[in-house]
Amino acid sequence: MSHPFMRPLLATEHTEYDEGAERLAIALAGRCGLDLRVVIPVVSNPEYETIAPLLAAQIEHEAAIKLRAIRARGEEAGLTLETVARRGEEPWREIVAEAQLCGADLLITRRRGRRGVLANLLVGEMVSKVAAHAPCSVLMVPRTARLWSKRVLAAVDGSAVSASVGRAAAGIAAACGVPVSLLAVLSDERDDERARLQATLDQVRAWMVRDHPGLEVNAEWLMGRAHEVILAQARASGADLIVMGRRGETALERELLGRTAERVTGLTEGAVLLVRYESHIDQNPRSSVW
Repeated sequence: MSHPFMRPLLATEHTEYDEGAERLAIALAGRCGLDLRVVIPVVSNPEYETIAPLLAAQIEHEAAIKLRAIRARGEEAGLTLETVARRGEEPWREIVAEAQLCGADLLITRRRGRRGVLANLLVGEMVSKVAAHAPCSVLMVPRTARLWSKRVLAAVDGSAVSASVGRAAAGIAAACGVPVSLLAVLSDERDDERARLQATLDQVRAWMVRDHPGLEVNAEWLMGRAHEVILAQARASGADLIVMGRRGETALERELLGRTAERVTGLTEGAVLLVRYESHIDQNPRSSVW
C-alpha cells in the first residue's frame, strides 16, 4: 500500500525554530519518494507596501533568499522542491490558503516560533490557527525532532476519527519500517466505557494488520488523564511520533486546537500528527480506500 499522504506541504519561515520541520519534511519526502512543496508566508499588505516600499522590497529580497536556501537543502538530499512565497496580513491564512490551492493532504510545520509575550503557550499562536483551520492533516514538529525511526504511538478515543488515526499510523509505520503502539485512555471505570474502548482497539488493530500484513501492532487501554497517559506511554515505548485525531469539524471546534492535543504537542520531544477526519474511511472502515 502507498504512503497515506501523497501531497505534503511544508510551511516554514526558515528560522531556527523551523529547523526540525524542514529537516523532517525533506527526510520524509526522500524516504517515501514524495514530491514536496514549500510555502513561506510573507507579511504584507497594499498600505504597507505604499508607505514603506523600500522595507517591503527588503522583505521580498529576504524571502527570496530563504526560498533559495530551502531549495538548496532539498538538492543536497537529492530532491527538487517546489517553492512559493505567499503575501498577506496574517501568515496562518496564507499557509491554509496554499494548502487548499495545491490540494495538500499533509501540512508540515513547526511547533512554535520565538517566545515573546505569549511565552506560556505550548503551541505557537500561528501554528495553532493553522492546525485548527487546515483542510488536511497537520504534522507539528519541534525544532530538535527528526524523522521517526523507533515507534509510532497512535491514540484513539472511540470517536469517528479513530479509523483515520489507525490508517495514518499504520501507513506511516509500514512505510518507515517501525512498529505501532495503539492506545486508548479510559477516563472512568464504567463498564460500558471500557467495553466501548476495547471494541475500538480491537477493530482498529484488525484493520491495521489486515491492510499491512507483518506490521507489529500492540494495543492497550489505560486509566488516567489523556495527555498524561499519552505522553508517559510515548516515553516508555520510545515512540518518536504520536498520531492523534484532529478536533471536530464544527465551526466552534475548529477555533480550538483542543486541550489534549495542545498539551501532547507542546510537551513531547517528537513530532505529533493530527489526523483529519475522513468520512469515507471512518463511516465505512472496511472500504477498499482504507
